Amino acid sequence: MGPCVQPLSVQRWRKTQSKGQTIGVGMMKILIVDDNKSIIRLIKEILETEGNYNVKTAENGEEGFVVFLSFKPDIVLTDIEMPVKNGFEMIRNIRALHPGVKTVYMSADLNRYRSLLEEEKIKYKASFLNKPFTCSNIVDLFHEKQKLARS
Repeated sequence: MGPCVQPLSVQRWRKTQSKGQTIGVGMMKILIVDDNKSIIRLIKEILETEGNYNVKTAENGEEGFVVFLSFKPDIVLTDIEMPVKNGFEMIRNIRALHPGVKTVYMSADLNRYRSLLEEEKIKYKASFLNKPFTCSNIVDLFHEKQKLARS
């Protein structure tokens, strides 16, 4: 079973969504950084299905930093534990150049990083996604982020 808690394929999930649902006029740019290619593919497909997301991906923090510089996304969704450079290191490097970057951290063990994540939440209004997650968790999270970006 993939990262979605329920065995719900993206194709079946798509069919359950109303075709007329749109979030906004402009496309929000999202960078997904994770060393698990299956998770990247699933999240990318879910978000692109929504129709209002332009998604780029990277497989580690170093690659994510390079993609960020050229793509300049609205939100970075990053795993915490990755080879080469972890999610915290990558975001620290990004914030040195773009202090206002919006961030969503994901991990199977968010409690392990509780103090760092609390600091991120207070200082930068970061969000968190606990693995495993449902497809609806992803959609709800990014709908909320998009609403906040427009206000």
